[in-house]
Amino acid sequence: MARHDIIVVGASAGGVEALVRVMHGLPPRLPAAVFVVLHLPAGTTSVLPDLLARAGPLPAFHPKHDDLIHPGRVYVAPPDRHLLIVDGRVRLTVGPRENGHRPAIDPLFRTAARSYGRRVVGIVLSGALDDGTAGLSAIKLRGGMAVVQNPEDALFPSMPNSAIAYVAVDHVMTAEEIGLRLAELVIQPVENRATPLPSGTMHVESRMAELDPEVVHEEDRPGTPSAFACPECGGVLWELDDGELLRFRCRVGHAYSPDTLRATKLEALEDALWVALRGLEEQAALAQRLAEQASDRGQERLANRFNARRDAAHRRAELIREVLAEADELTH
Repeated sequence: MARHDIIVVGASAGGVEALVRVMHGLPPRLPAAVFVVLHLPAGTTSVLPDLLARAGPLPAFHPKHDDLIHPGRVYVAPPDRHLLIVDGRVRLTVGPRENGHRPAIDPLFRTAARSYGRRVVGIVLSGALDDGTAGLSAIKLRGGMAVVQNPEDALFPSMPNSAIAYVAVDHVMTAEEIGLRLAELVIQPVENRATPLPSGTMHVESRMAELDPEVVHEEDRPGTPSAFACPECGGVLWELDDGELLRFRCRVGHAYSPDTLRATKLEALEDALWVALRGLEEQAALAQRLAEQASDRGQERLANRFNARRDAAHRRAELIREVLAEADELTH
């Protein structure tokens, strides 16, 4: 009889502390495999497996590509690799970033849902913005179970709040309670009814994460073209509408949730404003220098012209400073 023997966990900011608390509550002979994605920057060395192994009774490690899946182990995504589950094996890929991250949570959750359906338990822990919401939705669509850390218990409640807002969550608990409850959930038999088939969108998005070259060339793409460009490659973003959950994905596979796309666009706008501010300050400094030179030569009309240019550049620079100050208030 099938049971909930595939546990996928996603975390971001504040997630190390939450993961340690979850691992501490697990039993020593858990009849399920655990897969963990924590947002990590590329080029770093991760000590997360050591931390999780010391925190709880289960061995934790970075798997190798194509490793077989075994119960009672914790598979941790390494830096700069998506951790996927395909046909009983672990896949590590350099597929397109999702929500600006690799590893990202949604690809793990999505491939687990596609391969294991009702057997999956998806868990979203502390983190900023909303990575994990789309993946948790995919798990629920395939009949799996959704568990979310109580936002009041999370150091960064944005990811838990997003999951609760858009997904029919089964349990909302503290990190300690999640670890203890998993021991009960994994021995519960899966409901004996037909599992909903994976959607075409789920297949396409999973294949993109797997770096399937054929999917990039397919013209029959899910969603509709939007008015937005991909922040990473500049391509057109296609709008995907999963009920209340709106998402965006470009031709080569970069994916964004609404909150992450908004944050990324704001960051790009801020960068452009700083560049413009620097240019105006340089113009003002140059005009000042030329005005002084003209004045030294007795060319007062020319000096006045350069002073007017300096003052205009300063006025424009001040307007940009005001916009930057307002943008800072909007993001805090």
